[in-house]
Amino acid sequence: MKKDRLLAKWLNDDLSPDELAEFEASPDFEKYRKIKDYTAHLEVGDLDENAMLSNILSQKKAAPKVVPLYKKWAFRAAAIFVLALGITFAMKVLVPQTETADFGKKTTFSLPDNSEVVLNSGSEINYKKWNWDNHRHLDLKGEAYFRVAKGRKFEVQTNLGKVTVLGTQFNVKARKNRFDVVCFEGRVKVNYADTQILLTHGQSVSFENGKQIKMVVSLTQPEWVGNEIAFYKENIRSILDEVERQYDITIELNTKDTTSLFTGKLPANDLNTALHIISTTYHLEAKQVSKNKIIFDEK
Repeated sequence: MKKDRLLAKWLNDDLSPDELAEFEASPDFEKYRKIKDYTAHLEVGDLDENAMLSNILSQKKAAPKVVPLYKKWAFRAAAIFVLALGITFAMKVLVPQTETADFGKKTTFSLPDNSEVVLNSGSEINYKKWNWDNHRHLDLKGEAYFRVAKGRKFEVQTNLGKVTVLGTQFNVKARKNRFDVVCFEGRVKVNYADTQILLTHGQSVSFENGKQIKMVVSLTQPEWVGNEIAFYKENIRSILDEVERQYDITIELNTKDTTSLFTGKLPANDLNTALHIISTTYHLEAKQVSKNKIIFDEK
């Protein structure tokens, strides 16, 4: 630009009279003059290029640090190992744990406080190991028998109700609209809808479609643990559902009468006997049409 060219020539005292007159008439001239007057008093020592070069060459250079390739890989492997341990710990402790018992099977396992749980066929439990001693809570789908170690409050949550204990033995069953709780030792608090009941040793309560049934039991553990299926005032569809779970089979029912209630026991390890008892009680005929399918027809 012309302005920059004039400024450069002015600083070198190389302007012609006409150019000097033009530059001094510019609006920024006074500012440039003050800057020139100020910098004229500054002194800069002569640069000794040879001395500077000698000083740079005389300085001791640090040898570059070389890390062997195998060490780099070792560091990476160690980091990956530590990360894997962290993820494993989180999976085992923080992530919810699930225990299941498939149809035709039972599962026994221990909780972090050594409380023992026996899951009946077609059941599932979910819980977290993290902070278990201070928050002993689990979710149950189906039926389970608990031997609870003494400690803080122990809660079993189902879709039908909740059971709370401190240290005892009890059975919880939540199937469809039926909720059963049996206390074999200690005390159990049962919450169902707006109802709260305290059970002690040998007491049991059942709820079905909002109706309450209380019973007295003389057993030390639920019948299904000993391979028997017990029913108390249950309809035939509930009975067949439980037989399907215990034997891992499918049952088709062809009858109009499904309201009659059954109280009794069926074997959980002898299918033919169980089918015979059902057939006799409800006047049905059982036909095994395949290895895993039974059809009940009216006689």
